[in-house]
Amino acid sequence: MNAGSLSAAVVDLDDTAGLLDADRDGLLRAASMAGAQVRATAAALDEGVLEPLRADGPPRTVVWVAGRGNAETAATMLAALLGGTVGAPMVVAAEAPPWLGALDVLIIAGDDPADPALVAAAATGVRRGARVAVVAPYEGPLRDATAGRSVALPPRVPVPDDFTLVRYLAAGLAVLATVAPGFTADLAVLADELDDEAMRNSAARDTFTNPAKELAQRMIGRDVVFAGDSAPMRAVARHGGGVMLRLAHRAVGAAGLADVLVALAGGWGRVGGQAPSIFHDEELDGPLPARTRTVVLTSDADRPTVSAQLRGFDDVDVINAYDVPDDVAATRGSQEAPASATRPTNARLEQQIALLAVRLEMAAVYQRLIRG
Repeated sequence: MNAGSLSAAVVDLDDTAGLLDADRDGLLRAASMAGAQVRATAAALDEGVLEPLRADGPPRTVVWVAGRGNAETAATMLAALLGGTVGAPMVVAAEAPPWLGALDVLIIAGDDPADPALVAAAATGVRRGARVAVVAPYEGPLRDATAGRSVALPPRVPVPDDFTLVRYLAAGLAVLATVAPGFTADLAVLADELDDEAMRNSAARDTFTNPAKELAQRMIGRDVVFAGDSAPMRAVARHGGGVMLRLAHRAVGAAGLADVLVALAGGWGRVGGQAPSIFHDEELDGPLPARTRTVVLTSDADRPTVSAQLRGFDDVDVINAYDVPDDVAATRGSQEAPASATRPTNARLEQQIALLAVRLEMAAVYQRLIRG
């Protein structure tokens, strides 16, 4: 069975009523809750929940012990983004390292408060005097192991586990803003941007002005590879492949841009290693094999360079956070608001990554819904 038969559309992407009828599990609403999750974390930060983590100097190391799924993905993204700039190295691990001590900050992140690895790491952290933040449901064995000796950032906005990546990202940014001198994180701005992204990708907007629908449309009938041009973007690409598998039940590859460039130069993605003939007749010659579409994820600053590297190759899309129709201002508040008011000129990279991650999640939802 090829990609075309696997992803054949039953519901049109511009059929709002059909999409909503197909959304029996409320996936569109869950995917649009990213801004609310970040705003809840910002509220916890404003309430002083993280103040016990604050100290006079930077930590020796920020250790992130992650459970499965989005907690580990968010840790990988933040370590790639900020590990060399926040004044303390970031380590992502499956358990507490043997050298963990009182000079370190330990982040315990996951969705299962009874996960033995998380509970053991938390117990080790408090026993050795590390500053411990629990980014997980604060109950059961995890609470018993850390009660009174840690700060807790449990989820305040309930969403399915498939859509929790931004909560872990926001929690990590909040912890770093507390423990790393000189580092700041404007979670309120991030939450607003994520709300705008959800609005751009809403079911009521047509494909031409909806970046998530447009991506889902380009994937129909194609084998697809997500590629990142940097370590953080490669993590976003892997997240995209994961949500496509979990939500859309589609197998999508994830790779680095360097690998994609080598493959494209060798003719990969073309039919028979070459461009399809203009004389091909499907009735006489049979259907063409499924062609591959490559979606390259990059930052706004790096897009011109990446686009230049990929010039001349077919079936390659370069996507960055703000390559979208800039008309959200008209849908937020005044109908006469200038469209250009919502597009930042120098958005931080962590903000761009969060936006791209949410766009991929919503594209995965649309891939699922169009099959009815």
